[in-house]
Amino acid sequence: MTVSARSLPSITGSVAMALAMTGETAFADTEIVDVQLVIAADVSLSMSYEELQIQREGYIAALTHDSVIRAIEDGAYGRIALAMFEWAGDQSQHMVVPWTVIASRADAEAVAARMAGVQTNSARRTSISGALDFAGDLFAESDYRGLRRVVDISGDGPNNQGGPVVEARERLVAQGIVVNGLPMMTDGGMSSVFDVPNLDEYYSNCVIGGPGAFVVPVNDWDQFPEAVRRKLVLELAGPWSPTWRDYAGRAPVIAVSTVEAYDCLIGEKRWMNRSWNFP
Repeated sequence: MTVSARSLPSITGSVAMALAMTGETAFADTEIVDVQLVIAADVSLSMSYEELQIQREGYIAALTHDSVIRAIEDGAYGRIALAMFEWAGDQSQHMVVPWTVIASRADAEAVAARMAGVQTNSARRTSISGALDFAGDLFAESDYRGLRRVVDISGDGPNNQGGPVVEARERLVAQGIVVNGLPMMTDGGMSSVFDVPNLDEYYSNCVIGGPGAFVVPVNDWDQFPEAVRRKLVLELAGPWSPTWRDYAGRAPVIAVSTVEAYDCLIGEKRWMNRSWNFP
């Protein structure tokens, strides 16, 4: 199922002003930004060392790309707050970049340099639910308030540890947080016996949620840099932005799906039955 992404709700000048006034009262000690963005990158053992490097370098290159800088500048405030962590099992979350404001190319380059300077370490299991809960904690602890709050989560397999992924997603959506996905349907890591066919459909049904939520699937690692760049532009800008309109018209993305018969516990069931795959 390939459809165009739903348009993110626009922020008018009056809404931005109202939120700014709110920031001066209820959020007197916080900074208002256009978007609070949490990047959650999968580093489970199913990904090879080379894939982990491509993933990290893809985010670094995207963050400093002209189109992403323009997307940030096109916002009502012209600044975002970004945090990034890497995840695997339900207790495996490692901060790469703490909450940091990006309002210029120099800011973006400083964040990219920090990303490049932190070693990537893979770990066992895949807990999307744990990553989503960790992202929720980051928002709760943040000193920033965004007109929009977004989790950008990448992964190459279904949830197989921790709580049910749908429940974790719904906890975020109930708070007004949008969850977008970057499913990596590639090969190169460890055994794929726990993989699911059409991971983009799994993400569309079980992982993403909230107004305008979408999936940008990656079928080959050569596509990854462009996919990350496009995803960031769509998350950081809005339909009023020429940059957003340019990227929205490119390769299709997948919107939220709710197939009644889809089993969002498929990853957990495959892990529980792993003895069938190994003598």
